[in-house]
Amino acid sequence: MRRRQVLASGTALLSVALAGCGHPSVVLDFEDATADDIADSVSTAPDPGSEEYEVVASARDDGSATRRGRYELFDRTSTVRVDGAFYEVSETRIGSSEVTVYEVLVDVDPADPTPEIGEIAYEDLPETDRRRLDEIFSESDLPTGEGYDVGVGYGSAEAVGNDSAFVPERRYDVIVYDGERYRVAVDSRTASEVEYRYEVTAVAPGVESFADRVRDRYLFALSGLSEAERAVVEEAIDGAYFEDDDAFRSVVDRIREHDGIDVDDFYGTWLLAYEGVEYLAYVEW
Repeated sequence: MRRRQVLASGTALLSVALAGCGHPSVVLDFEDATADDIADSVSTAPDPGSEEYEVVASARDDGSATRRGRYELFDRTSTVRVDGAFYEVSETRIGSSEVTVYEVLVDVDPADPTPEIGEIAYEDLPETDRRRLDEIFSESDLPTGEGYDVGVGYGSAEAVGNDSAFVPERRYDVIVYDGERYRVAVDSRTASEVEYRYEVTAVAPGVESFADRVRDRYLFALSGLSEAERAVVEEAIDGAYFEDDDAFRSVVDRIREHDGIDVDDFYGTWLLAYEGVEYLAYVEW
């Protein structure tokens, strides 16, 4: 069994077990660490056009930016990569208010697919709707049952804009997708919306210089190991090590003497060098 870690929003490394495999009680897993890997381990790179990207680009170009929303954009990491450069982002709450938010509900297998308001082909929906509903209609195995089966949060009418076919006013109640009809409803409720101010500070102009900063902060050499400890590390490099034995514990103790990139109560990720090669080492103990 081979288990590899996935960077979650640029911070925590989460282990992923292959389907059908049990979850071992301990793990030591070494991955080669390129400059990109190192940069990704402590930063996030939002897609162009995303809300995160637009906020950082606007704050970079204009000195600051503001946004209204019901959640923070950068609660996992404050280091953001935009257009190849790296920035530290400050996200400050400056006010809050009550606002109506909307959720679009979809009945995958309606008992009566006849439209009461009107029907529209999925490809004819405004882009703002398709962008939100893609997470439903791209699924091959949607849940079914009585009533509405799945829903997508749209947010406030201000956040959605004027182009939606459903928010704030529903103009259709049936979507036709691949010849199938899906009934659509809209639910609304009152929620607290926060106004945030964003400011950014340039950290590094590119991946190599940013990776060097991370190395300066976290990189250490794992050396002076016994034969048993070396065997543990070699297996962690070749695949992963899952035995909770004395050699494993000894290696983990050595690693945990150093500052980790992300460390929790029972797992963590460290940047280290072993025999001249840099690795991101994920450990569960």
